[in-house]
Amino acid sequence: MSFEEEWSAARATAAANISTRLNQSAATAAPADLALNQDHIGAIGSEAHKLHSRLQADGRHAATASAEAASALSREGFGSGAALARANTRWESQVKTLAAACAQISNGLNYSLASHRRDEQCLYAEFTTSKLDAYLK
Repeated sequence: MSFEEEWSAARATAAANISTRLNQSAATAAPADLALNQDHIGAIGSEAHKLHSRLQADGRHAATASAEAASALSREGFGSGAALARANTRWESQVKTLAAACAQISNGLNYSLASHRRDEQCLYAEFTTSKLDAYLK
C-alpha cells in the first residue's frame, strides 16, 4: 500500500471517529446558556497585561550581549557570528510578536468588560424606565 493510500485511509478513519463523537456528545449534551463571568475575564486580562509587561522588561535582557558576541565572532571570522546575529534578530521579533499578542488580549478583554458593563447599564435603564412608564399609565 502506498503512502497516499495509507494517508487517505487514516484520514477517513479519523473523520468517522470525530463525526461519531460529535453526534454522541450533541445528543447527550444539555443546552447551555452563555455565561460571562467578569471576574474570570478580568483576571485573564490582568495576567495578559502582566505577561506583556514582563516580556517588555525581561524578553530582551540578552539582546545587547548577544549582539556584541555575534559581532565579535564575525570579526574573528567565525560563521557562527552571523548565525547568532540571525538568532538574536529572530528572538527579538518573536518577543515583539508575543508582547503584541498579550497586549491585544488584555486590551480586547478590557474593552469587552467595559462594553458589557455599558450594555448592562443601558438595559437596566430601559427596563426601569419601561416599569415606571407602566406604573404611570
